[in-house]
Amino acid sequence: MIELKAIASQFHSELKMLEKTIELCPEPVWLEASGDSPNRYWHVAYHALFYLHLYLSPTEADFVAAPIHRTEYQFLGAVPWRPNERHIADEPYSQWELRDYAAFCHHEIDKQTAALDLDAPSGFSWLPFNKLELQLYNLRHVAHHTGQLVDRLRARAGVSVGWVR
Repeated sequence: MIELKAIASQFHSELKMLEKTIELCPEPVWLEASGDSPNRYWHVAYHALFYLHLYLSPTEADFVAAPIHRTEYQFLGAVPWRPNERHIADEPYSQWELRDYAAFCHHEIDKQTAALDLDAPSGFSWLPFNKLELQLYNLRHVAHHTGQLVDRLRARAGVSVGWVR
């Protein structure tokens, strides 16, 4: 049987790595888009936190966005129901706002993983698999964007982010 504490531990470690990318980012990098992506650094960090929080919720109906949420800021490209229209996220989140959101997500990790039924459906209509696969999907998503931010920090500011155990 899968140990729920192991799942929570991996979420906490990945979130700590994302937090490091937020803490170590110099302001010019925080506010700029990458040469290969129109998404600003802060926007990618917010996107990763938003979806971590969303997919920790029991179902899409149970999800309550964080108080700092701005309409459609979770999307990095086109809004799914308006595929020909790119959403412009033009009001940056500050580093302290996203560090506070990360702290909230640490609490959600403990709360939500303790109650997981890994065989239950994902709870999200667009993700047709069970809760176990949802946890792996969620971890991969956060790790993907954390890796992007680590790479940007290294390339733009010469800052490296160490591995979190």
